Amino acid sequence: MYFRQFSLAALVSVVASGVWYYRATPGQQGDLINNSAPANTPQSPLHIPVVSLSQGYESAKLLKVYDEESCIRELASAGPVTKSAEVQSSQQHTMLTPEEATQKLRRLEKSHSVPRGRGVLRYDIVQLPSNNPIEDDHAEKLVETSHDLPSSDEPAREISIRETSDWMFWAIFDGHAGWTTSAKLRQVLIPFVTRELSKAHNNMTRRGLDGSSRSILPSPESIDSAIRQGFLKCDHEIVHESVAKARKANTKSAAADLLGPAFSGSCALLSFYDSRSKDFRVACTGDSRAVLGRRGPNGLWTAQPLSEDQTGGTPSEMARLRAEHPGEPNVVSHGRILGGLEPSRAFGDAHYKWSKDVQDMVKKNWFGRTSPALLQTPPYVTAEPVITATRIMPDKGDFVVLATDGLWEMLTNEEVVGLVGKWLEKHPMNQSPRSTAASSTSTSWTQSFLGGGASQSELGKTGITLPVMRPSGEHSKGGQRETIRQQQWNIQSGDERFVVEDKNVATHLVRNALGGRDRDMVSGLLTLSSPFSRRYRDDLTVEVIFFGDGEGGSDALQDAEASASKVAKPKL
Repeated sequence: MYFRQFSLAALVSVVASGVWYYRATPGQQGDLINNSAPANTPQSPLHIPVVSLSQGYESAKLLKVYDEESCIRELASAGPVTKSAEVQSSQQHTMLTPEEATQKLRRLEKSHSVPRGRGVLRYDIVQLPSNNPIEDDHAEKLVETSHDLPSSDEPAREISIRETSDWMFWAIFDGHAGWTTSAKLRQVLIPFVTRELSKAHNNMTRRGLDGSSRSILPSPESIDSAIRQGFLKCDHEIVHESVAKARKANTKSAAADLLGPAFSGSCALLSFYDSRSKDFRVACTGDSRAVLGRRGPNGLWTAQPLSEDQTGGTPSEMARLRAEHPGEPNVVSHGRILGGLEPSRAFGDAHYKWSKDVQDMVKKNWFGRTSPALLQTPPYVTAEPVITATRIMPDKGDFVVLATDGLWEMLTNEEVVGLVGKWLEKHPMNQSPRSTAASSTSTSWTQSFLGGGASQSELGKTGITLPVMRPSGEHSKGGQRETIRQQQWNIQSGDERFVVEDKNVATHLVRNALGGRDRDMVSGLLTLSSPFSRRYRDDLTVEVIFFGDGEGGSDALQDAEASASKVAKPKL
């Protein structure tokens, strides 16, 4: 376990492999703790980053997460971009048995319970590489915010109410043409967004204190704008500021290092949950997808997409690109940008953003490719996200699935939501790594999911049928792309192909995406090695977040039964 002292101002901008946890009190320093627990202590508590941010109403004003200069220093000292590779000292290509396939499926799974009584109960994660190293990445962060609210009939300088809430972030990154952009986003995207959110809150506070307005919380539009600015400023650093730094360094080695995240690219799907408002925002850049599962009065789950895939084949994206680049009929060709790149929004991908002059200079002085033949009016690709906001209903047992496009090539929204619903029938969450207090939390969660006091035997009568509402008629596809892998693998549609075998729900989804009950198919797809495996399956990153009402606490626990016994080393 690795310990290091940081100032409170610097801590909030740290994002590491998986989740890093921090606890501190105002004016004190704390320890940054890696969540990679030793294998012999799988149930040791993982400290949630309970960062007390209020330093008194007059000094902190409202929700001062950190000052901009501190964030800039932290972003500048994020360290080298690194990735844990799959390569071992010796490799052997051999047929995997079903048991060995299961071990491979579960090797990168993690599960965390979050018993804080603020709407989030648990989240599960799994990754399955196809590329070596995997080009996907992910990041999670939880920050407790504390601020003081003046009452309407008192001077603003007098404190009347102190309120705390949680900001929770989950992000997945689907890299392409290499892993460096997604790894860079793991390090810096959440800090960029958090900095802009902090500025939005502090700006509203100033307007509240000078008497011009009593509204001290930012509007939904300003929150969306802050997230959008965080994305765009992050991409500007990757694509454009890197060139300025390379010019200044003026060496090939420095250019190769600085421009790496610009040469490759990555989609990003970031979700942001505010426990005070219960608003769940999804910011999508690219073709990863978020889907909400909510149980209806009839006991069946409904699948509500919270994002739209952004590719050259998406009608809205095609219309946007053609409007932005009039007179360029091939701005989208065969569903790809300039006939090459499929995602229409992405970080990095400087090949589609730099001017021809810049690309020629980069190629001449350092390293680079010849600019696209169809390049006329860049940029053609943007990192600007499309943002949606949804009010979460913890009392209904809502859950959200975030996944890179590799999952959606195999399963529909309704299949994914139905599979989670089926998993909940077998895993009612009443077995918790916590003590008695958490047991009552899990029980109330189970009852909300299972419609009150319904018994397992009653709910098991559906057999192999997934408990999900399926759209019909002209809305049957709901704007989704075809599940092309099912066609490629010649898999027949139908719920009978699914199975429930895993305690980690994200792993459960990946298993069923690869064949489910057909163990030979699962073993065969996992036996294929990189790079040939990429012809049949993409890198997969899946994250499932469960919401619900529960008792509050101060710690998070890694669920040993739903997590790999050996956690990967930190990537930073």
